[in-house]
Amino acid sequence: MIVGVPREVKKQEHRVALLPATAYQLTKRGHRVLVERGAGAGCGYPDADYETAGAEMVGTHEEAFSSDLVVKVKEPQPSEIPLLRRGQVLFTYLHLAADKTLTEAMLASGVTGLAYETIEINRRLPLLEPMSEIAGRMSVVVGANCLAKHNGGTGVLLGGVPGVLPGKVVVIGGGTSGINAARMAQGLGADVTILEVDLERMRFLDITLHTAHTLYSSESHLTEVLPQVDLLIGAVLVPGARAPRLITRGMLRCMKPGSVFVDIAIDQGGCAETSRPTTHEHPTYVEEGVMHYCVANMPGAYARTATQALTNVTARYVEMIADLGLAASCDKVPALRGGINVHEGVLTVPAVAEAHGMTAGELRLS
Repeated sequence: MIVGVPREVKKQEHRVALLPATAYQLTKRGHRVLVERGAGAGCGYPDADYETAGAEMVGTHEEAFSSDLVVKVKEPQPSEIPLLRRGQVLFTYLHLAADKTLTEAMLASGVTGLAYETIEINRRLPLLEPMSEIAGRMSVVVGANCLAKHNGGTGVLLGGVPGVLPGKVVVIGGGTSGINAARMAQGLGADVTILEVDLERMRFLDITLHTAHTLYSSESHLTEVLPQVDLLIGAVLVPGARAPRLITRGMLRCMKPGSVFVDIAIDQGGCAETSRPTTHEHPTYVEEGVMHYCVANMPGAYARTATQALTNVTARYVEMIADLGLAASCDKVPALRGGINVHEGVLTVPAVAEAHGMTAGELRLS
């Protein structure tokens, strides 16, 4: 099989989807690996490393996309859509529930879109978890920085100092990103509260995070805690679906001017009425007196760590699909079928169809 690794073209995206070590394993198995020049430069993997591993370096995006299996990090950008075709497998983060235009374009191309974020194994999302861990930990780092007075924040130091109370952090959602956000906030010495709806998960959080508070997630409880919050983190996830909008504009008006909201769920549409995607170049904006940080590719800021974490979990599936093809790989690991969002013009994920008012069809692999 021919495996293509294009350079990411989304703004400030420096991750790469395949390490030289995986390229080496693929070439050992008899596959061709086409890597676009400069694809790994942003995270410390120069072209020479790929050449040593046996990959073929190509000079254009079109050549990298000429492959049977295209492995990426982020969803295809408008300039990449014309390069997709029927019979090709695109393996990447898609987040289609947040983007109807992209969904329609992928359906029209006939490509098979295999999404990292909807492959579920034992009630876990193993290909999404590493990025959720990074985004969760990063949310507190960027949130604490935004709170600095010179950045427009309230001037509250989350950890406080002796004789001064710590700042208050509220995390909505106790999943992978939420627990990592809470751990980082705890480490800084903040007063941490996690809102969650799953009682068993709350018991786990209570045992694991000894000094954090847990609170059942409801509109009334959220409204009750918001006036005291310094840093609010939206860590809500419904696998494959658009993020529920739990925070209204009216709720934000209850928050202190200069407080900060980090929306980790922005790549799935965001969990606040006021959320809209931003970039690392211009990461924040202010609505209702609250600073919003809504960067849609948060882990891209720490490209080397994120690349290593991502490829740790994706490499085995890339190798399997290259060796066996997609249909046989789905027979071997049935959970892969859940990753197929579009296939030869058919939308196969009900949650995405519901988000866009479309109809989901049956997945039929030849």
